[in-house]
Amino acid sequence: MAETFKNGQMLWKLEGSDRTLHLRHHDSEPWKPYEEFPQYVLPDPHGFSKGITTFLALRKNDWTAIKS
Repeated sequence: MAETFKNGQMLWKLEGSDRTLHLRHHDSEPWKPYEEFPQYVLPDPHGFSKGITTFLALRKNDWTAIKS
């Protein structure tokens, strides 16, 4: 993972039947799928939600998980 922006926000959104991680750096920004932030994307284990590995890494970098 490249150098990580501190204090971003994360949200899980339902896309079809899967939950996918969405990110933003500031409250004023729209939510975007985590794949639009290639500097943060980490591969996920088979069978897990899309973005779970990225989510765990960003939590360690002081990102906030927002309830959907």
